[in-house]
Amino acid sequence: MRWFALLTFLFATPLAALELTLRDFYELDRPASLEFDPDFCGLWIANESREAVLYTLDGLELRRVFSDLPRIKAIALEGTILLVADGFGRFQRLTRDGETLGEPFRLGRALDTEGIALAADGTILSVEDEPGHLLWQGADGTVKRRIDGYAVDPIMHEPQGIEIDHRNGHILVTDDWEGTNSLFEFSPEGELLGIAPLLAYGRDPEGIALRPSTNTLFIAFDGGARIAAFDYVPTGGIDADAAVPGADCVMF
Repeated sequence: MRWFALLTFLFATPLAALELTLRDFYELDRPASLEFDPDFCGLWIANESREAVLYTLDGLELRRVFSDLPRIKAIALEGTILLVADGFGRFQRLTRDGETLGEPFRLGRALDTEGIALAADGTILSVEDEPGHLLWQGADGTVKRRIDGYAVDPIMHEPQGIEIDHRNGHILVTDDWEGTNSLFEFSPEGELLGIAPLLAYGRDPEGIALRPSTNTLFIAFDGGARIAAFDYVPTGGIDADAAVPGADCVMF
């Protein structure tokens, strides 16, 4: 039934739809959560241990940081600061040199956080595995908006990774093997815009990261423990005049 719903949605999608074209694969450190760092031209990778590692796309390790959490399940950049989550409801901030910025803390109703992303206004977006929710929360934990994955058609059973395309505000969420094994695309307000099946590239998608300057989308697959890099076109296409936020590869 879930595959029928997915096919029905895809055939009803407008012409300027979400589009992914496979570019390459990377074998990097059993990735669970990803974040692209434009300053270092690399990927922060969390693999559910107590550490997160920054790699160049050539596989060179640049930095390794540790938190006070029992594991790092999700990772995102908050400006130049790393925000990490353990998947059990606790978060912590770190510098990119590995210095902890305060004690671990809890954030509102987040209990089973699989992925996190930061909106331009500082709102923290997270995907929660049980139940399958997409949450918008303020820094004080106040829930601003929530999407129930089971209310989405087709159902988003097991959201795992989340990224924001800051050029248009679109929200990208991976749904793992227990769900549709697909990429969901939402508007900034939470309207479902597009879905891209991922089974042709890997099983059990988890972490996701975007390098907007090159329209490259990285998706980590638990099955095979590798990262796929795609040429990415969002629903509605790419606005050539849209500003690409932040620097890109300024260290290289």
